[in-house]
Amino acid sequence: MTNAKSTPIRRGLWSSRMAFILAATGSAVGLGNIWKFPYVTGENGGGAFVLVYLLCIAIVGIPIMMAEVFIGRNGRHNPITSLRVVAERNLASPLWRIAASVGVLAAFIILSFYSVIGGWAASYVGHAAAGDFTGQSAGAINELFSGLLASPLTLLFWHTVFMALVIFVVARGLKSGLERAVTILMPTLLVLLLVAVGYGTTTGYFGDAVAFLFTPDFSALTVDGVLIALGHAFFTLSLGMAVMMAYGSYLGDNISIGRTAVTVSIMDTVVALMAGLAIFPLVFANGLEASAGPGLIFQTLPLAFGQLPMGGLFSTLFFLLLLFAAWTSAISVLEPVVEWLEDKLFIGRMGSTLAVGSACWLLGIASILSFNEWSGYAPLGMFERFEGQTIFDLLDFFTANVMLPLSGLLTAVFVGWCVAKKSLQNELALQGGSFALWYTLIRYVTPVAVAVVFIYNLAA
Repeated sequence: MTNAKSTPIRRGLWSSRMAFILAATGSAVGLGNIWKFPYVTGENGGGAFVLVYLLCIAIVGIPIMMAEVFIGRNGRHNPITSLRVVAERNLASPLWRIAASVGVLAAFIILSFYSVIGGWAASYVGHAAAGDFTGQSAGAINELFSGLLASPLTLLFWHTVFMALVIFVVARGLKSGLERAVTILMPTLLVLLLVAVGYGTTTGYFGDAVAFLFTPDFSALTVDGVLIALGHAFFTLSLGMAVMMAYGSYLGDNISIGRTAVTVSIMDTVVALMAGLAIFPLVFANGLEASAGPGLIFQTLPLAFGQLPMGGLFSTLFFLLLLFAAWTSAISVLEPVVEWLEDKLFIGRMGSTLAVGSACWLLGIASILSFNEWSGYAPLGMFERFEGQTIFDLLDFFTANVMLPLSGLLTAVFVGWCVAKKSLQNELALQGGSFALWYTLIRYVTPVAVAVVFIYNLAA
């Protein structure tokens, strides 16, 4: 086996380690952090769940992120070609590229419905700015959300706006598009999040939120809660979608993959915890349920903002924060698919982005109709497991529960068992005990953990 890098660098490089960190963190920091993390924490007992989640980030998230970035940088191509190149250098079967193929396909499907949800965030910025939440009852807030979902044309409009924002950034390439966007959006997002946390301190319930998030109550943690923490740790870092392979292909050889992956994971986790510190004081101040589920952001929080001083201003800032988080994630999800098409068809960056973005937009219409005109249509309803599940539900289920863990599992096994140990040591730039720990995790612990989540999600 060899570590030779005969493949020339075919694209530009991130201008600095910080540019990559901002881009990777922007990818990781999405709706999962600001929308999903708070409510799954609320549903699973708070502090004990957070503690398990942090452990899962360490044993699953960081090892796979490092493996994906390694493949991207070592291959210097689109994710599928990069994995094939790395496999051939290590005398392994080129069929291992299926790990990246599954990830790229998952990214395409996910973006189609992620754009629809991103459109919800965009529409709520307008509602908040117009003062539509101020003094409203729970029934009125629920009616506002129900009205949004019931209107195919309204959803289509916001889905189109959001997808256009994503296409605009990715079409401009690495330096003028991705890098410029994240260097503006990520600092802005962090400032908005700090403002939101600061607002939470004025409610009188900030201490309750801190206690809820950081005081472990293991009696409230179930086996299901542990497995949810493990699954969320995997998904929150944008793993299994070939995103980190795509971003890794732009990473300079002088940058430590190990230290960079740890930094991204820490920043992602900090943002998730800050989101909790911003959201739960509002929930507790209004006597609402912390375990409100997916409706926490679009139903519970607007009600809370509507009853608080300066709620109109801060709800606008909050939904702008949510929009920016969705935007930075979406551009990263589009990138691996565009990279692949750009290499395959040679139609240029602009043509590839427009083609992939348009196809995602078109598939997204099926998700839009799942909330209204096709809400009673369950394509796999003949199977008990999928009874009543719409097209949106099925796309979400198969990507989150089958494709992403499968891609992550194959990647972990490939890097842990097929790539030369010396090659990994050179690329990851980890010292002694740190490398030994990562190598043990990627070979033995991480694949087992992902396989457990995989099997659990399929059997649930």
